[in-house]
Amino acid sequence: MGQLEMLQWVLFPVILISLVLSVVFSYKSRRSSDGRKRGINAARMNISMGIMMMFISFIQLFMSNESTLKVVIGAIFLVVGLFNLFAGLRNLSAYRATERG
Repeated sequence: MGQLEMLQWVLFPVILISLVLSVVFSYKSRRSSDGRKRGINAARMNISMGIMMMFISFIQLFMSNESTLKVVIGAIFLVVGLFNLFAGLRNLSAYRATERG
């Protein structure tokens, strides 16, 4: 088994799990009537989406075969994924701070 195949077997489950978590937290966020719970679930959804986009970008960057377009798309996904991750972490800490008092 080559390194690229091993990388696919490692990255694909992470992408799948973060996709499922994004859908679950999105559903919980939209169904919640409590504003604080809605915000916490939306923050968790952003974190999950950020992780998913980062790992998709890793696939694009590592399996690009030096294609410029794939590298550019991978870099864009990485930046958007990092933004989602940090925004979700910031929002989650803000909602948790209001929970404590």
